[in-house]
Amino acid sequence: MKLQFKEQEFQVNAVKTVVDCFEGQPLKTNRFTLERSKELIRKAKQAASGATMLDFNIEEDIGYRNSTIQILENQVLKNVQAVQKGQDLHESPQIERPKGIKLGYNLTIEMETGTGKTYTYIRTMYELFQKYGWSKFIVIVPSIAIREGVYKSFQVTQEHFQEKYGHKINPFIYNSGRPQDIENFASDSRISVMIINTQAFNARGKDARRIYQELDQFGTRKPIEIIAQTNPILIIDEPQSVDGTKTLESMQDFNPLFTLRYSATHKVDYNKIYRLDALDAYNKRLV
Repeated sequence: MKLQFKEQEFQVNAVKTVVDCFEGQPLKTNRFTLERSKELIRKAKQAASGATMLDFNIEEDIGYRNSTIQILENQVLKNVQAVQKGQDLHESPQIERPKGIKLGYNLTIEMETGTGKTYTYIRTMYELFQKYGWSKFIVIVPSIAIREGVYKSFQVTQEHFQEKYGHKINPFIYNSGRPQDIENFASDSRISVMIINTQAFNARGKDARRIYQELDQFGTRKPIEIIAQTNPILIIDEPQSVDGTKTLESMQDFNPLFTLRYSATHKVDYNKIYRLDALDAYNKRLV
């Protein structure tokens, strides 16, 4: 049975607040060289003749990254303040950042549980791609259960968004045993989405460290280095669960263009641009 999704004004409004924060940013697609080695050839040549790196068969592919933010921080602040004023929210006197984080922007979107925040941030991806050309996104979640739920949301909304925007998003769940997914993420010119739980890059242990290890598939580069080259936009689902100092520092390894924070129960609001709290949701008969 085909699921029907009704366009909700409050969700459209939440999407627009994010897009409007970067008004003035040009529409642009950036490319970079993505080198990868044929590991089987390399190992065979090493074993046979002690070949050097110059003998290896190296392939160069084109990778796609989010273009950097071209507008200055004071313009971003003016945009944020204009959005906040339109939403009857406290206007940030300056760009607010988590302690110890000097670069990038953090925007807070408050949405009551059950009002479709996952749908909202998926739609936000489409709009940011359409308006500015930004195509690389990483959804960070605090647990495997939430990760699976987010992945399912992408699946059930695929057809709906294809009808609206003309193309699908095919997300993948980060798996340390499938580094080729990272290569596909970097080389795809369409909207690319990786879903990852914090334990995969912030926990201790051999499996968790793999994202920081040199791998033959990337010409001895590390998966985290490939991801960082794409300047991804981070979307944190339930940031109050992942806002420890160590986790925030680890997230900087992704080299994020900016970070969007979605939850009903934020501990800290950084540049809050949208609010749909429990009372709002009740008054609108949403929950």
